[in-house]
Amino acid sequence: MTVHFFNLFTTASYAKESPDSIFAKYAVLLDGDTGRVLYGKNENEKAPMASTTKIMTCIIALEYAKENIFCTTSAYAASMPDVQLNAVKGEIFSINDLLYSLMLKSHNDTAVIIAENIALHYLYDGDDKDSMSPETNTDEQSRMLVLLFASAMNRKAAELGCHDTYFITPNGLDSEDENGIHSTTARDLATIMAYCIKNQDFLNITQSKNHTFTSSLKTSDNNLKTYNSYSVSNSNAFLDMYDNVISGKTGFTGDAGYCYVCAYRCDGRTFIVALMACGWPNNKTYKWKDTRKLLDYARNTYYPSEIISKDMQPDDIIVENGNPSVLHLKIENNNGFTALLSHDDKVNVSIHMQTLSAPVISGETVGEVCAYINNEKIYSLPITAANTIKEKNYVFYLKQLLKRLIFIDKS
Repeated sequence: MTVHFFNLFTTASYAKESPDSIFAKYAVLLDGDTGRVLYGKNENEKAPMASTTKIMTCIIALEYAKENIFCTTSAYAASMPDVQLNAVKGEIFSINDLLYSLMLKSHNDTAVIIAENIALHYLYDGDDKDSMSPETNTDEQSRMLVLLFASAMNRKAAELGCHDTYFITPNGLDSEDENGIHSTTARDLATIMAYCIKNQDFLNITQSKNHTFTSSLKTSDNNLKTYNSYSVSNSNAFLDMYDNVISGKTGFTGDAGYCYVCAYRCDGRTFIVALMACGWPNNKTYKWKDTRKLLDYARNTYYPSEIISKDMQPDDIIVENGNPSVLHLKIENNNGFTALLSHDDKVNVSIHMQTLSAPVISGETVGEVCAYINNEKIYSLPITAANTIKEKNYVFYLKQLLKRLIFIDKS
């Protein structure tokens, strides 16, 4: 049984025409809170994403390294091509410092240092773990650790529903193996960013203007001495070009072209823009023009509207052969639901109930309330039984018969 509470919901008329002349070959504008695509251009097609990869590298490191571990540079990490921190074999950094190098300056060697050390500390459980160290590892051992880290990146992508994403490297350099190329879609990339900005440490790092830090080397007697000092500044110029942009990451490779992903938040609205193949040299500024156009469109078109209220209450239903026959319903964890709508978005809120017969136990899930925008399901909550309904079986009818006989005797 399905009960429709309302079939059409419209906001005020403030919609603008969709942007139709962006440079990027692959693009998406996402509602960062619901994951709904507000604008797309080839948004589900796979393509290389260059250093925008590093948003996943960063969030994996933040989630695994709950303490400020120290990371040692391998010969393999030190061999990564530009852009580089130019770390040397054996150089030691704190993971916190490396994350600033990763996200502010997009250093490719830093990404591999992070990947190797996170893999060794938290992911690798081999018999030879105690004998492994990035300082002494062979290139083969380093690649094994990097692949282990990449597998964690792919697991996280799958958890987020990004099934068209495949990570091979932690730095986003063009790569290919027997399973495919290092790639994602604009929609998946935006979905990953929407997840990353829920982490305050991620925001603190990507919003920083600059960061200074030092590294260490081991001495011959196994003590640490300061080796070098570094200063990195934020290369995400769009932070200063558009108000209320809270995070972002650029990228470029020969295969990927210029790429960019960013998050905007203001007045109860969160927009994510992801662009891939947004020009090649000398068209470095195309990504800023596209991002501005998509955010202007979003701000002028989509506004928060309540779709499910906190006090929404489903009607009671009758359960066949039930004792009592009336089942009261409860929407679980209903804190209300608000989504971004344009004036021509069609909203339908429906209750979908299972076919019920007694017995029904209090707390049992018996249906769900679903919100649809333009026929796409974007939100749901379970509906549970608020009371227990027993079955009217032969015992029930026997008791009813006995009660009637007793009443007749007394009369």
